Amino acid sequence: MYWQEDQDKGEHFVVPDDVVDLLFSIECRDLPLDHGFVLSQQIIKNLPWIQEEPQAGIHQIHVAESANGWMRPENTETEVLCVSRRTKMTLRLPASRLDEATALTGKTLDIQGHALTVGRFSTRKLSRLTTIFARYVDTLGSDDETEFLESMQQQLLQKGIRVKKMMSGRLLTHQSDEGIILTRKLMVSDLTVEESVLLQEQGIGDRKLMGMGIFMPHKGIDAVNKKQEG
Repeated sequence: MYWQEDQDKGEHFVVPDDVVDLLFSIECRDLPLDHGFVLSQQIIKNLPWIQEEPQAGIHQIHVAESANGWMRPENTETEVLCVSRRTKMTLRLPASRLDEATALTGKTLDIQGHALTVGRFSTRKLSRLTTIFARYVDTLGSDDETEFLESMQQQLLQKGIRVKKMMSGRLLTHQSDEGIILTRKLMVSDLTVEESVLLQEQGIGDRKLMGMGIFMPHKGIDAVNKKQEG
């Protein structure tokens, strides 16, 4: 009998700390659902250098949701996000920029008339989990799911990642100064640890400052099956 186990997924790979997440405490009552563009502009105003960092990303702010974060209120005109004290504002930055990022602490950001006051931050290393997802990935204007997945496969291949398993979510719209941007959720599974960290460090697309193309661990799958540390 010939039996070949799955390839080594990098169990002993040490996650570097040259790119980390900064989790800022915030004081904020509520926020518009579609706040990615305005939030990015407010942070750029205070941290102008962030536009020069290709690995930088600004996560859109999320609160507790159902279905592991894959469901979200839909009406951007009548609904808002109710922000709790435990809600964080997260930036993904090179570790070399941590000192400069403290310039945000104490600032009050105007998010379409909603005040958001920024507190101190803690840091978190990127995850070892090999199933990761991005809540929003720019579809480059296409509403065709097959085209989107084919495009993602090619972009991942350009990064040296031969993806085995992908799943996309429903189409979402976002307002920006360039008009409407179409996005889909994207989950990528069965990666090696090195591939997962690479994709978290680099992301996909050029709208990471709007919260698009930023990958996070999907703990609902790997935490149970692999029991890896996040």
